[in-house]
Order: sequence, then structure tokens, then C-alpha cells
Amino acid sequence: MDLLRARYVTHRYTRHAHETFTFALIEAGIEEFSYGGGLLRAGAGGVALLNPDMVHTGHAGAPEGWAYRVLYPDPGLVAEVAADLGWRLGTPSFPETVVYDTSSARLLRAAHIAAEHGDRLASSSLLRTALAGLLRAHARPGDRARTDRGPYRSPAAIGTLRDLLANRLADPPSLDDLAHELGMNPFALVRSFRAETGLPPHAYVNHLRVRLARQLLDSGVAPADVAAQAGFADQAHLTRHFKRVVGVPPRSYQRYREGGKNVQDSTGAGLLASHM
Repeated sequence: MDLLRARYVTHRYTRHAHETFTFALIEAGIEEFSYGGGLLRAGAGGVALLNPDMVHTGHAGAPEGWAYRVLYPDPGLVAEVAADLGWRLGTPSFPETVVYDTSSARLLRAAHIAAEHGDRLASSSLLRTALAGLLRAHARPGDRARTDRGPYRSPAAIGTLRDLLANRLADPPSLDDLAHELGMNPFALVRSFRAETGLPPHAYVNHLRVRLARQLLDSGVAPADVAAQAGFADQAHLTRHFKRVVGVPPRSYQRYREGGKNVQDSTGAGLLASHM
């Protein structure tokens, strides 16, 4: 599981999503972020609970910026803890995004610090305790498949388009070509794609490129080679998009992965990882 400890003042996250849950404990200052169609604020002591694959941003909500600790647990782990609590099968969700709950904040902070110090037994135990507490206090069981998908939704066509884009990261088709492939006009395609994914097609491609870049960096590929393999124009293009999503540059990210030490970026971000 990835962890992040950072203090940001001028850094701004672009619109992106994580395959994991995102649980962020604000320790100082205020973070503002768009999520679920609104602009939310989380101040000191607040815990932000973001569901997987939900598009969001992030920036300072006060002149002094914000400092926080973030955990990114896999949906499978959260579902496993929910099953241990006797919940029905499925991935739970968190309907309330920002909560002020001293018990949850204390448990998340304890799990994060234990992982930061390399105590795998304590961190794994504390993490499960923290997840169980969050689920009991703030989550709801996994929903059955939705039947009402709202206007402009074409899940089958957009699923095909997502697969096509994933296979063409280095050379994505033009919007006209994509629309022709799916038998849709370009305007309807962009509208439907945004309704399904929260992002327009071009931003979704960069989102997939960053995910692939993380996988390549984890496997030891040099950042300059990662840029080409992930479909970025050059290393500067990779760095710009990677930092907007992950919060640190590719080289800092990889140094931690390789060295097993907390790496501080010039923005004040420390990227951590823990295998719990």
C-alpha cells in the first residue's frame, strides 16, 4: 500500500483518480478539492474519504497551505475487512467525503506512523483496526449494480473506447476517428465519456499514462525510458503530468521505491510505501 506525507503550499493536483481508496488526514492548514461535482474543504483534524476511481483535484485552501498523511488501501483489502465485520460481499463506499472524527483520525495516524517507521506487524494490525473503525462509522455496504445510469451514459460503448485508448497510449486516435469507430458524433462521445469516467478522452489518456509510468518506475525502468514507453512526448512531459497526479516527480518516486527510505521532494512531499 502506498502512503504519502506532505506539506504543500503552491502545488495543485490536476483532475485525476486512483484505483484505490484515498484516506487523507489533514494535520495542519486547509486543503480544497473538487469531488463529486462540488468543491470541498478539509481542515486540521479532518479526514477525507475518497472512493476508488472518483475524479478529484487538490490545492491549498489557505495561504499557509496544508500538511497531511494519506493512505491508499486497495479496494480488495477494504472489502476483506468489511467481510470480517459480517458485511455483505462487495466493495463498500463512503457517502460522506470529509469527516471530523477524532477516533478515526487517531487510528489512521497511528497506522501511517507505524508504516513510516517500517514496523510491518504494527502497521498491518493498526491499518486493519483503522479500516474497521472507518467502515463502522462512515461507510455503507457495496451497492448492487445501478440500473439508472442517468443521461448521456453509454457504458458498453465507453468500455470499448477505454480499452482502445489503453492499447494506444503512445499514439491515440483522433476524436473523429474514435467517434467513427463507435458510430457516435464527437460531441456525444465526449459527453458520454465524461459522464462515465469523469474525464474527457484526452485527459483520460494522460491518466492511464501516469498509471503505466508508476508501474514502469516500480520495475526499475529509468525515468527517461519510462517517458517513451508510457507515451509521453519527453521526460519533461512525464514529470509535469506525474507530479500533478502523484505529488512528487518520477525520480523522487523511484528513489524511494529503490532505496526503501523516505524521500523528500522540494515541495515538501515525502512518498512512502508499505506492504501490509
